[in-house]
Amino acid sequence: MNTDKALAHIAQLIENPAYNTQSTLDQICVFLQENYSHYDWVGFYFRNGVKEELKLKSFAGEPTDHTIIPFGKGICGQVAVSNKNFVVPDVKAQDNYIACSINVKSEIVIPLFVDQENIGQIDIDSHLVDPFTEEDENLLSKINQQVADFLKKEKALPIFPSN
Repeated sequence: MNTDKALAHIAQLIENPAYNTQSTLDQICVFLQENYSHYDWVGFYFRNGVKEELKLKSFAGEPTDHTIIPFGKGICGQVAVSNKNFVVPDVKAQDNYIACSINVKSEIVIPLFVDQENIGQIDIDSHLVDPFTEEDENLLSKINQQVADFLKKEKALPIFPSN
């Protein structure tokens, strides 16, 4: 599927009044997993209140035990600190990788910003080595912008309020 079609479909999901914040994020995950053969697991992690950790909000794919990830730990935790995209062609080459499944061979994590603040990220795992391209990185960055705009409009921030 080309980027324009994917972004148009995501926009339709976001604009669907039948979906609340949770179901919109869930539907985005399912759409990406079902329409990109190398996206075997798709999830959104968000900062957990004021804690230095990420909490899984939505995902499509096999369930994971990694619902909480400390900042700096694993690929997702590193992106929470660096605020930069992280493409891992082969997870075996990463020292600071948290194994979610023996089938995961590569990962891409793109931070999600609202008003220049990193509030979360989209995380994609693949069962293939080195499948992610610049096109994937651009697509996921644009999706994150759509999600950020949606969250602001819905006043759904913070996703996980402080306790």
